[in-house]
Amino acid sequence: PSLSLPPSLPLPHPDIVNGVYWSEALNKVFVENFERDPSLIWQYFGSAKGFFRQYPGVKWHPDEHGVIGFDCRNRKWYIQAATSPKDVVILVDVSGSMKGLRLTIARQTVSSVLDTLGDDDFFNIIAVDRPTPIFIYTCSTKMYDSVFEKFNWPDRKVRIFPYLIGRESAFADNLKWMACANKGYFSQISTLADVQENVMRYLHVMSRPKVIDHEHDTVWTEAYVDSALKDKRAPSMMTTVAMPVFSTKNETRNQGILLGVAGTDIPLQELMKIIPKHMYQQGKKRRKPNYSSVDLSEVEWEDKDDILRNAMVNRRTGTFSMEVKRTVDKGKRVLKMHNDYYYTDIKGTPFRCNRKKTKNTTQSRMALRRVAMRLHDLEQPDVALADEWTYCNTDEHLEHRPLTQIQAIRLFLTGRQPHLKCDRELIQEVLFDAVITAPLEAYWTGLALNKSENSDKGVEIAYLGTRTGLSRTNLFVVPELLSNQDFLTAEDKEGVFNADHFPLWYKRAAEQVPGTFVYSVPFSSASENKSVVLASTAIQLLDDRKSPIVAAVGIQMKLEYFQRKFWTACRQCTALDGRCSISCESGDINCYLIDNNGFILTGLFFGEVEGAVMNKLLQMGSFKRITLYDYQAHCRDYAGSSDCARTLLNVSMFFIRPQGKTKMVPCDTEYPAFVSERTIKETTGNIDCEGCFRSFVIQQIPSSNLFMVVVENKCDCSSAPPVCLNRFVHNESLKCDRLKFQKDRKKPESCHPFHPEENAMECGSATGLSSTLTAPRQLFWDPGVDLSSPN
Repeated sequence: PSLSLPPSLPLPHPDIVNGVYWSEALNKVFVENFERDPSLIWQYFGSAKGFFRQYPGVKWHPDEHGVIGFDCRNRKWYIQAATSPKDVVILVDVSGSMKGLRLTIARQTVSSVLDTLGDDDFFNIIAVDRPTPIFIYTCSTKMYDSVFEKFNWPDRKVRIFPYLIGRESAFADNLKWMACANKGYFSQISTLADVQENVMRYLHVMSRPKVIDHEHDTVWTEAYVDSALKDKRAPSMMTTVAMPVFSTKNETRNQGILLGVAGTDIPLQELMKIIPKHMYQQGKKRRKPNYSSVDLSEVEWEDKDDILRNAMVNRRTGTFSMEVKRTVDKGKRVLKMHNDYYYTDIKGTPFRCNRKKTKNTTQSRMALRRVAMRLHDLEQPDVALADEWTYCNTDEHLEHRPLTQIQAIRLFLTGRQPHLKCDRELIQEVLFDAVITAPLEAYWTGLALNKSENSDKGVEIAYLGTRTGLSRTNLFVVPELLSNQDFLTAEDKEGVFNADHFPLWYKRAAEQVPGTFVYSVPFSSASENKSVVLASTAIQLLDDRKSPIVAAVGIQMKLEYFQRKFWTACRQCTALDGRCSISCESGDINCYLIDNNGFILTGLFFGEVEGAVMNKLLQMGSFKRITLYDYQAHCRDYAGSSDCARTLLNVSMFFIRPQGKTKMVPCDTEYPAFVSERTIKETTGNIDCEGCFRSFVIQQIPSSNLFMVVVENKCDCSSAPPVCLNRFVHNESLKCDRLKFQKDRKKPESCHPFHPEENAMECGSATGLSSTLTAPRQLFWDPGVDLSSPN
């Protein structure tokens, strides 16, 4: 086990030393828990004093200042478990007396308070630059007891937490009186180093009613990035299950002493293993540095009326269908899919489950033939199973963890490991796919041996993928000669089956009409041109039902090879002499081969090269512009520009500081995508280029997603503006606009805002609280006392 101490308290602080001593017994409990359940990733206890116990132990790395800045009390799992949902109003004095360091401390205090709020809390901030009917933090000379008497006494359901900024203590007595008379807590903050510890005290006050009730409410946090441990290979998405730990001594019960919060982390990847992977196709989103969670309406853009969102918020069970758009190829392309959604409540947690099935790509529950134990078809060198898909759960028992999925499947089918849990239906289906696709190996081998079929090594890879996560690949050249060596590797997340989605070539093929090939040039995050073309098509199950897509097959070939084959076919005219009257090699016309998203098969966007023609195609309806948003983007700070060169940059842009450090800046981005109209097979048009008319024709290439565009070259249309793929970075105003629309929310089932037995005597400290304040007006009283009486 490892121990972390809070950065805000000097050592050796007696509270820390005592707490570390009495909590040592937890180490034995952590070890015993892990022995009973090896799937536990982290177990820990966060103390109300700030120290943190964790198992298994790790080495904590300090920052550049030599400080380990982790404070468990700042973490959402601690705050959610320790307190109930809150409505918070933050009143900030911004008058003339609040200048320089005072204002800096005030801003940091507000920021620290905001860091303690979660998704179930509501807040507002009011800046005050003149006296108010209530109070001001730094210059209040009145106590406004008549206001409190009228609106908050005797129940005192509104708590007040004054923070006195600066070293002066002239108004400390008044501010403490306000806190004590309203079940709050007074703090004086003199330096920036004092902010964190003083802000944390309000949480302990807010936890009193829950502790007095002895409610061990279990909370599940929203998803967050676990980036506190620097020695981890990469930040991972987590949810935390936590509950409060409090003193059970009867003599201190009315004080509501919170000892801390106990919790354990559950990686979302572990939760996903419980759900059949072969039904999931959602791609990973880019994460902001402080990513926590996003609203469902920001994930499923087309749910404009919040039908799906509201049904899940209200814990309903049902189905919903809609057409959606998804960005692929680093945001440069868009897919249209018709999805079915199946949603239900997960009992005992705040979560809801939503299973999304894309009609074209997910499997049909067809009656499977009995498959003999043909494991050798599954164990061939050209076969792989979807990365991180769970055919068998190898994490539950220690002896199963070293197993690959294929090894686990063998043990499961032979009955040698009765405790190994597997998805029998998925295994049957993947075995079936292995058997029926086995002849491909011999077919591809025959092509490789027949040198006349691929004499110039133009075709480099052939590949197949099925809806059960099985893939087969065959190399027609040695790996060192591959033009694109990233394809079908673990590093190329768009090219392989992984835990989140089907590969891009599978999804794009399934989007097309069955029997149609989809061609594309893969985009790279680097600037190099990989000079290959991918061609894939879907395989449809022909039966009496919905004819689902069960697999996709394709090849990777050199761009130069594809170009040569295509232009050779274009020269085969139907004229009697076999020669064409006009040729793309002549200087009279420009010929382009573009895909259904407007990209030339060299990687450039057609609108950047032929802006006038692209604008005309948009006006005529041959192409449509679709505006998409990314609310989890990160980018460098620059204003939108018409410079199309920016559009070829990676989505992840950087802001370089003068010191040479690179920092990711969260941003909301808006960007366009373009989609062809499938029903339009051929279009002609003219463009007026300052009195000179330029003709063009666009024609769909049969059985493909490609279009041939031929443009006359007699007019100069360079003055026409290009059609760009620029991303427009929005400031915080876009986020504020989204938050103005209040969406349905579900109230937490448990709430502990106050308790009649609460002892609020501990409400802060002031240098010289005057006794005259306590005589006529008691600081604490029985709710039945008539406070309007002068006696």
